[in-house]
Amino acid sequence: MVWENETPRLYSRNEKELTANFPEVIEWCRTIYEQVKEYLPLMLDGELVHLLNPFKSEFTLVQQRGKFRTKETITRHSRIHPMNFIIFDLLKISGTSLMENPLSTRKKQLDMLCKALGITTDTSPLQIIETFKKGEELFGFVTDHNGEGLVAKKKTSTYRSTRSKDWLKIKNWRYVQLIVTAYDKRNGYFEGSVLKDGELTAVTHFKHGMKDEEYTTLTALFKQNGEKRGKETWTLTPSIVVSIACIGFDGKQLREPKFNSFLMEAEPDDCTWNSLQRQLHPIPKQVEITHPDKPVWPSIHLVKDDYLLYLQKAAPFLLPFLQDRLLTVIRFPHGADDESFYQKNTPDYAPSFIQTAVDEDIEYILCNDLKSLMWLGNQLALEFHIPYQTIHQTKPAELVFDLDPPSVDEFELAVQAALQMKEIFDQFHLTSYVKTSGNKGLQLYLPLPVEAFSYKQTRAFSEFVSIYLCEQNPETFTIERLKKNRGGRLYIDYIQHDAGKTIIAPYSTRGHGRGLVATPLYWEEVGDKLTPDDFTIPRVIERLRSEGDPFRNMRENLDEQGEAFAAVLRELKKLGKK
Repeated sequence: MVWENETPRLYSRNEKELTANFPEVIEWCRTIYEQVKEYLPLMLDGELVHLLNPFKSEFTLVQQRGKFRTKETITRHSRIHPMNFIIFDLLKISGTSLMENPLSTRKKQLDMLCKALGITTDTSPLQIIETFKKGEELFGFVTDHNGEGLVAKKKTSTYRSTRSKDWLKIKNWRYVQLIVTAYDKRNGYFEGSVLKDGELTAVTHFKHGMKDEEYTTLTALFKQNGEKRGKETWTLTPSIVVSIACIGFDGKQLREPKFNSFLMEAEPDDCTWNSLQRQLHPIPKQVEITHPDKPVWPSIHLVKDDYLLYLQKAAPFLLPFLQDRLLTVIRFPHGADDESFYQKNTPDYAPSFIQTAVDEDIEYILCNDLKSLMWLGNQLALEFHIPYQTIHQTKPAELVFDLDPPSVDEFELAVQAALQMKEIFDQFHLTSYVKTSGNKGLQLYLPLPVEAFSYKQTRAFSEFVSIYLCEQNPETFTIERLKKNRGGRLYIDYIQHDAGKTIIAPYSTRGHGRGLVATPLYWEEVGDKLTPDDFTIPRVIERLRSEGDPFRNMRENLDEQGEAFAAVLRELKKLGKK
């Protein structure tokens, strides 16, 4: 990043300008121009990332953004998949080059600069890299979070734009088993494939890492036993399995594939798409998994390992909502749609890494990290229910309305109620969010500033909105709690929003046989075509990859939200006096 005036410029390693492709980073930098201008010109070394967690970036999304050309495409992508610029190094400050200074000196000056500008390891979209002194500790975090690796640098090293012996990159290799299916003499590469829905699907091409003898033997085997396709290409019936090292997978191809070994005892039929996904996403070593092939959602052919893989992929989006909240889970020991039970108390056999908190003599689990989430998944906790506040708060962090139609066949009533509620919220200048319940209804969220409003105050607002909506639509909406008295109308549940009550967490699965997920939505999706059946576990995994997380900005700009909510409460108070 080269920052000489109000608008900084971004350049790739090969000096290609990328400024226009990352408007969210540039616009944020412009907002701190008054604070930063005394330090200009600045030059910062860093990396553009789309963080899934503090140790893993989705490289493919960053690469895609760099190739976009139209402003419309870039703007949409920045909204769905916002990027950060993580600062590694300070190369120039106030026009003075620091490149010949030792790394330790540059780091001290970078820390001072970031402190002055309010840039931390958590700020977005400009943040400073977290530094570790113990490599083993850091690599443990990287492997637990499925990151690509780490970089170690000598404290005394000066800055070099090219690779240096003073910098050591240690990669977190994942090892996958593939069937060797083709050989192309023109480039010397072999094709590696897996079985997906019974068909061979190529996921990589490799030759690097092979010894001369291994390469010669495999090419000879193709020429002798394979079927020639074209002048210089051969295919082979599935028979040879290899281990390939890689640092990730972009959905179509392995990243940085490297031959590791032949697997003489492995069966080609075992090289499936599902096994590839598991090998790419290893279970944290602290978590013991039992009966991974146990059917959980048999009607949609999902077993426990499929559920665990979902939790791993959803963790960056689910865990922020579970963080430091007293957790109630519903466990289904025999799978969905079978007998279940609520669990609040932490069982005696919980491993030592499980964090807990005591409230009213109950020792609740705090699901604050991936290994805790995976342990609960192995226990077949299929539903995660959370209170409206963290253990550090006494007041709600959000206000939630639960829109509950009589059955899934009347889901359009939830859509109608949600859209009418959004009109009310918009008139009050309140930012609202919406998600499916994972069953038959919708749930609307109004995020609130921390410790700003009591449950009594939120109840006054939710009761007013609910009663008003029912008065406007007496034939379709009701606040009647008894089901037998609702008369086929949608129930607007505002009573459930209270201290000690819980709501299904965003991205939690549900324990019925359809395998649905409580899924955050974009408001533009809420319409006649919306149906909860669209949000199954496999579809939500793909949705997160393609559409991003509609709730990602929920905790931003809460000062403005608080002012708007306080203004509404003042008006309601005036009405109450009349």
